[in-house]
Amino acid sequence: MRRLHIRRADVQTFQQLAGLIIFPQSQLRPPPARLGRRSEGQRALWRQGISGDLPIVVVMIGHLRDMEVVREILTAHTFWHLRGLKVDLVLVSEELPSYDEPLTDHLRRLTEAQAHLTGVDQPGGVYLRSATKISKEELLALQAAARVVLVAARGTLRQQLAATTPPAAKPRQLVPGRHVREEPSAPLPFMELKYFNGLGGFTEDGKEFVIYLGPSTRTPLPWINIMANPKFGALVSESGAECVWGRNSQNDRLTPWFNDPICDPPGTAIYIRDDEIGVMWSPTLQPIREKDAYRARHGQSYTTFEHNSHAIEQQLLTFVPVDDAGGQPVRLQRLRLRNNSSRRRKLTVTAYATLVLGPDPEETGMHIVTKWDLQSQSLFARNAYNPEFCDCLTFATSDPTPTSFTADRAGFIGRNHSLRDPAAMGHERLTGEVGAGLDPCAAVQVVIEIEPGDTAEMTFLLGQADDEEKARGLITRFRDPTNVEAAFQETRQWWDRLLNTIEVETPELSTNLLLNRWLLYQTLSCRVWGRSALYQSSGAYGFRDQLQDVMALVHAAPQLARDHILRAAARQFVEGDVQHWWHPESGAGVRSRISDDLLWLPFVTAHYVRTTGDAAILDQMIPFLDGKPLEEQQTESLSIPVASPKEGSLLEHCRRAVARSATSGPHGLPLIGGGDWNDGLNRVGLGGKGESVWLAWFEICVLKDFAELLTLRELGDEARACRLRAAQLAKTIDAQAWDGAWYRRAYFDDGTPLGSRKNNEARIDSLPQTWAAISGAGDSDRIEVALRSLEENLVREADDLILLFTPPFDKTAADVGYIKGYPPGVRENGGQYTHAATWVAMAFARQGDGDKAVRLLRMLNPVEHARDEKDCERYKVEPYVIPGDVYSLGGHVGRGGWTWYTGAAAWTYRVWLEEILGFQRRGDTLTINPVIPKDWSGFRLRYRFQTTTYRIVVENPDHCSRGVTLVEVDGVLAADKTVRLRDDGLPHEVRVVLGNKPPV
Repeated sequence: MRRLHIRRADVQTFQQLAGLIIFPQSQLRPPPARLGRRSEGQRALWRQGISGDLPIVVVMIGHLRDMEVVREILTAHTFWHLRGLKVDLVLVSEELPSYDEPLTDHLRRLTEAQAHLTGVDQPGGVYLRSATKISKEELLALQAAARVVLVAARGTLRQQLAATTPPAAKPRQLVPGRHVREEPSAPLPFMELKYFNGLGGFTEDGKEFVIYLGPSTRTPLPWINIMANPKFGALVSESGAECVWGRNSQNDRLTPWFNDPICDPPGTAIYIRDDEIGVMWSPTLQPIREKDAYRARHGQSYTTFEHNSHAIEQQLLTFVPVDDAGGQPVRLQRLRLRNNSSRRRKLTVTAYATLVLGPDPEETGMHIVTKWDLQSQSLFARNAYNPEFCDCLTFATSDPTPTSFTADRAGFIGRNHSLRDPAAMGHERLTGEVGAGLDPCAAVQVVIEIEPGDTAEMTFLLGQADDEEKARGLITRFRDPTNVEAAFQETRQWWDRLLNTIEVETPELSTNLLLNRWLLYQTLSCRVWGRSALYQSSGAYGFRDQLQDVMALVHAAPQLARDHILRAAARQFVEGDVQHWWHPESGAGVRSRISDDLLWLPFVTAHYVRTTGDAAILDQMIPFLDGKPLEEQQTESLSIPVASPKEGSLLEHCRRAVARSATSGPHGLPLIGGGDWNDGLNRVGLGGKGESVWLAWFEICVLKDFAELLTLRELGDEARACRLRAAQLAKTIDAQAWDGAWYRRAYFDDGTPLGSRKNNEARIDSLPQTWAAISGAGDSDRIEVALRSLEENLVREADDLILLFTPPFDKTAADVGYIKGYPPGVRENGGQYTHAATWVAMAFARQGDGDKAVRLLRMLNPVEHARDEKDCERYKVEPYVIPGDVYSLGGHVGRGGWTWYTGAAAWTYRVWLEEILGFQRRGDTLTINPVIPKDWSGFRLRYRFQTTTYRIVVENPDHCSRGVTLVEVDGVLAADKTVRLRDDGLPHEVRVVLGNKPPV
């Protein structure tokens, strides 16, 4: 106070104004009509040198006599700065153009005198602008973006804060008319489930995971479902808590993403109220939990909630439509209520959603403008400030047509209330408040009457469209219950067709459940389409991430795999490097020094071409990107690159990736750059000399695969050069990276080894051992020793863990990177990182050890981690999807980490299908060459090749791990032990026999 020469009353005023900056209100903002006008949004600020990323306060001043409020606000601005609140203060002179411009000169001198702490024309500083020198549209956009707009002529800060907005009129209070003793509700009917663990289990067909929550039970952490299509999606937990998004799960969220696995707060809710007696509840556990049981049934792109209470049988179906055209941008909720009481019931049902329309409600709420569309009888909402999605229209409505509505969240919840007890539910109807300057929500309400024994059905829609006409089209379509049911059935059938492409029947029953359903669903719905989950919500494509994911889709969805390979290739710069990640709508992303990203393009392309036979993709022309290269000391930069006029075939894109990766450090190994597959090792090679042993093995794989592609295009000399480099690299690894009993992980800039017996921490890492085997290029004796060392040091069978490396980083002084930010034994820092753990099983399978490979895969199976309630309390996370990591941290050993959003799902699928079951398609040829446990008598496969079904029976009479001795197709011996695939629409029978000796 002494420093700024202010009084206590001034501090109170400044803090009161700060409250309006942190929690914007309509009090000191432009009128709703002005806020509701369409504008360029945030982009309009950029031309004024204002980012729009910080809160904005605008002061309009037209006369020298009003300078006192300017002095006040400059002092307040400095006060906020000293208290850690960064605000862009924009002083707008309304002085008419003249030769002298005394007002502008005075403002400039005053600003320079008082803004020495905050700065001028810089983020968090003071900006002086003239209303006559910017366009009317830009001025309106600036005022609309501001959290507070002050007009100097209206008096001091205290006087302007004293102005109040009259409260909206409230509807009549609900007055229950009867005192009725409630009739009992029947308990939820029992369901027979597979692998029931006390909380949930699988249905007989494996298509649903059913969670049963009694009066005192909860899942240890949220057990969620990700339901998505290419343009829309939703996350829903067993409690009913939900996040809905439009085109991008980070930057175009319709409702909040909370990232809170402890409280699992809801951003949406459905309320059922018995108007006669005034009792209110919800059909899901959140937000109002009752003593009666709840059941949540997660399926593919849908979740069904069941709850019986107040003599009402309740079933809520939530789903996102999927079809051959990609699905519709809408989340549908169908609520069925059966009246099991002896009296007629009058019920008011309300669907509520907190609106975000961007990344974060704290940033976007003040910019959202809502209106009631009379034509469709629906709530419409826009956020014109969102630069990427300003044209998107969000809608919320119901069938039957809403009887009342509101877009005022503060009014809906009410002072000292919460979503468990919203004030609006104490009134007969909703207020009908819409417009700009509200704390926004979308709540629609319907009133129904149900006779005893009858059932009522209603649908609630929350979606997004390009414009009002398209929104009305979706609303009209899904107000028809027949269309809702048809969309639901088509969604189920679509997933059935995709997931039934390959069906397996092995002695590992829990594995069958994952392989036949959940692994590919997790991969496509979450990783490829949704790109979001409870623990991470990126909305972006990771260059290496989704490329690896689509490798698992080459059989069930080859077109999706093809499309993404081309999508990823288009994110390559002319120089050959790529964006580490990018948002598809704007192209904004990170250019980095991560060294492995670009190599996944030729690696995945080769896998796709080899499997499908679609060599034509290599000739597809794709533009490159133009962007500013990284400076010498830069490790990464965020930018929006532009499409280059230069383009090249996919083969050329792969060629540039391979060429760019041909680096070599002091030991002759590839440079690790800003990190390799393990991003957390981002400082090992910061000086430009650090090397990666794992990357060397991976590069060998890529070089050999790329040589195959070059051979397809009759580029023999280039193919031979690739094979020669691969052979030389293998020799270099054996000469420079062998540590005596395993391969080292990397070298620091100064030549110090990482992943060596010389290290106290990270002494042995799994990656160079597994990829020595996977590449097929390592010395066979050393591979055997390395895998034995891996097993002894990294496989903890008692805890069902396969560690990434050990010991974890804890006390080392070495600056390895951000990986040290994780506690020892968590995620990449010495925990089980499941993605890499799948490669351990793959390596043993490549060595022909089916017993060990399957035992390791069993350790990764989430079903096996949650067999009973005790297991669930230890593991905590969902038992039906693969986790990204499992803790090895003391006191938390065996606890699951991030789930759903992990590349481990695709790799688990591939290792089981391709390595263990030996399913290898090469164009129109199929081979089955399994590596299985010796105690297996065999297994079965059903493969749908286009319209033709192949039923494959594998017999293992000699109980060996591998060695195909006989293949019959439709009873005819296949001399070359292959199956020629043909789409003739007829069923075909394939018999494969394993044995120690070929049949006589």
